[in-house]
Amino acid sequence: MATKPSQSVQRKPRTDAQRNRERILEVAKEAFTRSGANASLDDIAKEARVGPGTLYRHFPTRDALLEAVYRTEVEKLAAAQQKFAEAMSPVEALRAWMLLFVDYIATKQIIAPALNTFVGGHAKLYEGSRAQIQGAIDALVQRAIKSGDIRKDLDPFDLLRALIGVSNVASTPDWQQSARRLVDILITGSRSTQMSAVADQRIAALIAPTRSSRLPGSTNTSSKPKRR
Repeated sequence: MATKPSQSVQRKPRTDAQRNRERILEVAKEAFTRSGANASLDDIAKEARVGPGTLYRHFPTRDALLEAVYRTEVEKLAAAQQKFAEAMSPVEALRAWMLLFVDYIATKQIIAPALNTFVGGHAKLYEGSRAQIQGAIDALVQRAIKSGDIRKDLDPFDLLRALIGVSNVASTPDWQQSARRLVDILITGSRSTQMSAVADQRIAALIAPTRSSRLPGSTNTSSKPKRR
């Protein structure tokens, strides 16, 4: 009587296939970032340590691979919201997610020209991604507002719009550095009045001893004792 294959034997091919797919996507993202959307698919397969046939089984065309890379980046953004919220304070979680969003913009800029050639245009491909991104930053901003760290009138989309704006007007390849600096500026400007006041008090407390020691008539404890 023939024995029934165990579940572990049945699942192994699917597990290996999933690992191959994930490795191809990771290598493809790096290749597209480095060489543009026309990067060699054979080189991507070689770097991912799979045969060209394996790559084409998962992604029959270049467009299919580009689309999968884009969708994976969106999924990472959505998943990062929960991950950061569980591991960080509200403000730090928001900051970390915005830095990840800068990387997403960089990837999208490289593959966007190819994505726009899809049948139905880019609107069909981008359908749903905006909702995922908006949902993620909405949750992070609301958490920060609830904790009192961020002002209540902040519109989460304004943060995204500012970062996208930097990438759109950038004329140099180092725009990502500018965007990362902008993240800190946006976080500081979004602080609630209460948190800003606390920060000002702490700064004032740090400067006060130095300032008072320089005032005319102030006592300098480090001066030499007077001669008798």
